[in-house]
Amino acid sequence: VEDMIAIRNRLAEEVKGEVWNLEEIRRMAFERTLEYVEYPDSDLAMHLNKIYLKHRFEDIELYNDVVPALDILVPHFKIGLLSNGNSYPERCGLADRFDFVVFAQDVRVAKPDRRIFQITEQRAGCPLDQLLHVGDSLEQDVAGAHAAGAHTVWLNRDGLTNDTGIKADYEISSLTDLPAILEIP
Repeated sequence: VEDMIAIRNRLAEEVKGEVWNLEEIRRMAFERTLEYVEYPDSDLAMHLNKIYLKHRFEDIELYNDVVPALDILVPHFKIGLLSNGNSYPERCGLADRFDFVVFAQDVRVAKPDRRIFQITEQRAGCPLDQLLHVGDSLEQDVAGAHAAGAHTVWLNRDGLTNDTGIKADYEISSLTDLPAILEIP
């Protein structure tokens, strides 16, 4: 398993900026893994990928703070989803919670690149300095959004120490802390 993960990670670095679809990267990783074990078979790689994706998206477990926080925020704000991942809202029962979505694999640019935040600005229909970006990565989310001109919240669920020098406007450990930041009673 460790070899498979290493192969996938190396492949993701090799194709960075060329292949954006994470599902395609996973299929290519299965193909390379089969070559590594001297059993090259692209049909089998495709089949393994389908099985993996079915399992991956079948029972997505949300953090227990996601739905309560969205329930409070949705009536007050336009809510968007900006992600370098591929967990589309409809795959986890949240399709009706977001006014817009921006996925790196769809727009072919990823956080922390300023352009993905500019795309978000367009889809949100308001200037970046009026957007609040919440993310769990200091480098990709906080630094990227801050450089683009948005306000930032670092979602630090694990209570990590920040020794990066990157500073968020706010730090929270749970999404249920957002209403207080946004002054929602």
